[in-house]
Order: sequence, then C-alpha cells, then structure tokens
Amino acid sequence: MEPAKTIHNNVKYSPIFLAIFVLILASALSSANAKIHEHEFVVEATPVKRLCKTHNSITVNGQYPGPTLEINNGDTLVVKVTNKARYNVTIHWHGVRQMRTGWADGPEFVTSVPDCPGGSYTYRFTVQGQEGTLWWHAHSSWLRATVYGALIIRPREGEPYPFPKPKRETPILLGEWWDANPIDVVRQATRTGGAPNVSDAYTINGQPGDLYKCSSKDTTIVPIHAGETNLLRVINAALNQPLFFTVANHKLTVVGADASYLKPFTTKVLILGPGQTTDVLITGDQPPSRYYMAARAYQSAQNAAFDNTTTTAILEYKSPNHHNKHSHHRAKGVKNKTKPIMPPLPAYNDTNAVTSFSKSFRSPRKVEVPTEIDQSLFFTVGLGIKKCPKNFGPKRCQGPINGTRFTASMNNVSFVLPNNVSILQAHHLGIPGVFTTDFPGKPPVKFDYTGNVSRSLWQPVPGTKAHKLEFGSRVQIVLQDTSIVTPENHPIHLHGYDFYIVAEGFGNFDPKKDTAKFNLVDPPLRNTVAVPVNGWAVIRFVADNPGAWLLHCHLDVHIGWGLATVLLVENGVGKLQSIEPPPVDLPLC
Repeated sequence: MEPAKTIHNNVKYSPIFLAIFVLILASALSSANAKIHEHEFVVEATPVKRLCKTHNSITVNGQYPGPTLEINNGDTLVVKVTNKARYNVTIHWHGVRQMRTGWADGPEFVTSVPDCPGGSYTYRFTVQGQEGTLWWHAHSSWLRATVYGALIIRPREGEPYPFPKPKRETPILLGEWWDANPIDVVRQATRTGGAPNVSDAYTINGQPGDLYKCSSKDTTIVPIHAGETNLLRVINAALNQPLFFTVANHKLTVVGADASYLKPFTTKVLILGPGQTTDVLITGDQPPSRYYMAARAYQSAQNAAFDNTTTTAILEYKSPNHHNKHSHHRAKGVKNKTKPIMPPLPAYNDTNAVTSFSKSFRSPRKVEVPTEIDQSLFFTVGLGIKKCPKNFGPKRCQGPINGTRFTASMNNVSFVLPNNVSILQAHHLGIPGVFTTDFPGKPPVKFDYTGNVSRSLWQPVPGTKAHKLEFGSRVQIVLQDTSIVTPENHPIHLHGYDFYIVAEGFGNFDPKKDTAKFNLVDPPLRNTVAVPVNGWAVIRFVADNPGAWLLHCHLDVHIGWGLATVLLVENGVGKLQSIEPPPVDLPLC
C-alpha cells in the first residue's frame, strides 16, 4: 500500500476572502455556543396577600411577579405553559422579534387562540440580535396584572457589554395592584360601559412599599456597596399608567431601552409607558445609608381618575462582609431601622419632564434608517364613545356622556378581536370571514385632530380590519393623538418588530414643516413608543418579518375598547422569507 501523500497548496487568499472566512467562523462559533433554555410555566390561582387582604391571584409557578428568564443573545427559549387557572390564557414575549415564529407571539385571537383551562402549549423561539431587558406577560383580558416577569438577554458568551460590567444586576418590575380580582374589575367596566376602577397600589417587584398599609415589612430591598456600579433593569408592567421612577440622591445613567443599547445619558428621573423597559447604571457614591426608590403616575388625560399613590423600594448600602453577587429582590424584617431618604418626584401632569426625557434618546452610533419609503401610513389614535344600544338599560351605558359607552379607535376603526380562530391562522390557512384587509392607511376624514373635534366624529366603526404590507417594504407610520373625549399619552406597541422613532412633537403633524425635524442619523430603536399627549410620533421600519402583528395601545383599558389594528406582513420569496408552519400543539380552545 502506498503511503498517504501530503498535498501542498500554494493558493494565496485575498484579505477580503480571509475577512469573510473569519466572519463565517465567528458566526459558526457563536451558533455553537447558543443554548436551548427549557422552562415550565404553570398558570394557577395562588393566595397573595397585599394591603392587609389575601386574594386568590393568577400567578406563574406560584410566584408574583413570575420567574425571571435569563438567556444570551442567540439562545432559544422553549417554554411549556400549562393552564390550571379558570380563565383562558396566552403568554406574550414582549419585544421579542419572533422572526418567522409568529405562532409563539401570544396575543389571543391574533396569533393563536388562547389556552383553555386544563390545556397546555409550548412556545418555541430564538432571540437573535437583541440584548438588554424585555419581559413576558399574559395577553388575555387583564391577567397580566399578576402574570408577568422579566426576560433578560445578555450578550453572546464571551462578548462584553458596551459599558463597564456592573457588579450586580437587579430587575425592577413596576406593577399595578387591585384590592380585587382584576378580571372582575374589567368585566364590571365592560358591563357598565364606563371606565374601570383605578388600581389601589403600584408595586416594585410585587411589593407596594412603606407608604401603603400592611406593606412595610415586605418592602423590596435592593442592595448596593459603596463605590460599586450596578445595573437596574426597569420594566413598566403596570396595566394602565405611565410611571415616573427615581432614586433618592442618586443619578441614573441610561444605557439601554427595549433590548437595544443607547448613547448613555444621565438623568434623575425615568419615565416609562406600560410595556417599556429602561436599563440604567447606578453608582454607590452617596454616604452609606438607605434611600427610597419611588414610582408614581404620569397622568396626561385631563379629568380622568387615576391612582395617585406612590410605590417605594429601598436602595440599601451593605457592608463588604455581606457581599453577595446575586441581587436580593426582597428582604423581610430588615434590622436596619434608619428611615430612608425620600426623593422628589415630578408633578403628576409634568409633560415637560416627559418630553425632555424622551428627547435624550439616541442610538449609540449612526444607524440604517429607511430613507426611501414604500408605504407611508397615518394612523390617528384616541378614545371615542358609542351610543347606548336600544336593548341596554341605563346601568350599562355609563360612559362620559349620558347614554353612551366608552370606545377607542385607530383611524376611526374600533378593533374587534375574532372569537373562534386567530387572524394568523385564518391568514395562513385561507379561512374566510375572520378579518378583512381594508384597514385605512390614513384617516377616512381629515380634521383638526388636537382641536375641538365635531361630535359626529366621536363614534368609530367596529371591525376586525388589518392592513397589508409587502415583505421587505420600507414603512413609515405617523401616529397622531386626538382630542376626542380627552387627549392622552398613548404607549403604542408593535408586535414582531423594533422600529426607529425618528421624530415626535405636539399639535397636528405637518409633513411640510415637521419632516425637517426627522432624525435619520441616530434615532432610538424601540418596540413601544409613547405618543405625546395632543401630539404625534413618527416611526420607521422594514417589513422583514412575515406574519400577523398586533399594533396597539399598551394601556390595557384602551386595547379592550378597540385601540388596535393588525399589520399583516406577507411572505416574501422562499422559505427564509416565509412564516414557519404552525406547530402541531397550537391551542384549539
């Protein structure tokens, strides 16, 4: 047998070839490091005591808030959800792009029917190209009042943060608590046609804090050591209220929002609309003591009732011998009796503080914003009223004007969810009669959106209408608040996408004048935009993710009234530009 021959190849590789090879190798190594994280969520009633009373609250795995999920960029999540509660349930992975995996997105009757009591469904998806803080929550009725938790996405293994690595990281989940069953609260409002009762408390990591009855001993404690810099991952999980958040005597350096990094800036106060997340660095540079973290409402709607209470947690300096790398989210019976220092908070209606904060957001570097636009859309957002149906008694028509019921709309269409098959299923399987694709790309009637609006425009048309987008189209949407009933700051969330917020302002959007204000260099990338009260915001994105994607106000009372639509992004060419087939265990409730 002949010995094996060694072949010498004298081919010279160009620098470009080598660069491409290195990139492919890096990508392969990165994929090799990607992990699959498997979790089980059991949705069930659990006794939860707050404000001196115990309620049988719907929780995940008996926890309120629910479990924090931690992954790296590029990892896959497989979460089996078993419903042992008495309500239908779905889980939404808020802000996850869900590239081609819309079946796992979660809004009931949009991407799937809900999971019935006794049923189960496994959500499978990969998180790609996102780093920072997102969260998950129920997307059925008002279950998300107690069914929610943090989703932390760290850089790929071996890759650093774009800022000095913090000593510790603490999720700060801002929530809203009713001293009642939240499902009963929304059902009562649905019966009466009026606004639902406001919450009884706000919470930080599930605890109301020192300023509420029966709450002091369970107040959330957030540890810090003198001289160290920590990362706070702040999430507004409240149902119906934008919130101010601050820490006494400490500055907050904002470094990210909605799982995208930002050009760092320093502030004393954060403002988060429901659904939004903000990552901030905080340094232990004050005399060792105890300092309140506090959150309370930003209220932009005139004459509307709101919860005007304040929730607190305590930033507590620890001595080095108590050092623990892992954050303590809660501590009971703290021996340190030093009264914490209370921070000032903006006035409830301080829109100037909100505007100043939102104008500070920039991407860390120049970004690729779509400059040529294929679909230019104009969506009005706001409230409305509908006349009392003839078969309804006065108790069922307690809206803002006698004999009316509250409603809400986009472009004069009040969105109605299907009730037996999801929009994505109907689209994918060609089931007729579930929805139409005639949602208008601009308001049917042009009017003075932020002025005195004629009462003839106060009553929208109900419908299950979607707006079609071609795969790959470059999209601009102007979101315009209206003064119907009352103007308000609306947090508008788009499922399945991040988008660039290229501009925002007050009054009616004027394309001739306001286009000059667009930031097409380094606008922030978000998944939820706070449309200013009596104002507008402009977002841009490329429609590169096929599926049925809900666009809605993240004030839960407003989505229930119809402030939503669906963007139907069609498949492109070939498998990689098409939505995956539906999973075999898709719920059939």
